[in-house]
Amino acid sequence: MADTQTLARRTPALAPVASARVTQVTPLAPATRFALRIWDAEHAPAGTIAGFDFSGAINSCSGTAERFAARLGPDEWLIVAPESEGAQVRADLEQGLIGRFFSLVDVGSRNCGIRVAGPQARDVLNAGIALDLADGAFPAGSATRTLFGKADVVVVRAGDAPSFQVECWRSFAPYVFAFLSEVAQEFD
Repeated sequence: MADTQTLARRTPALAPVASARVTQVTPLAPATRFALRIWDAEHAPAGTIAGFDFSGAINSCSGTAERFAARLGPDEWLIVAPESEGAQVRADLEQGLIGRFFSLVDVGSRNCGIRVAGPQARDVLNAGIALDLADGAFPAGSATRTLFGKADVVVVRAGDAPSFQVECWRSFAPYVFAFLSEVAQEFD
């Protein structure tokens, strides 16, 4: 059942900044975001529900940069979809999980996304993240929770391009965005 009325409108946490940089740091538009926990997911995988594949390994994601499910733990996923799909995604997930113990929390107002794309994207991220983001260690379809500087973030690499999505709490977004932008500027 789709919600036809908008009760609240999410506003971007960050304003886009015009830039001619080779490596782009771009705030993403508001999106639908859910934190999903499924009890006993390791022993009884959920499969595909609402167009999202929940069968991947921990630290993986399936889908596209705009619509994906990232498995962050044995029973935990971050689900991201276009904002216009929010009510339908929620309804489809709840319907698909009937009979399972689960928690589905809308975190779309808490989280926001930042795209880091371009030839130096890995280097820009590695200024604040102590993870190997090379293709062999963090290939397309990877996702992980980590620290960026002093902020808790989720890093997602949905496709083959040197492009990463950094998901963080709105309260950390100005810090993370400024850090990434400053480092990207150093590479130009």
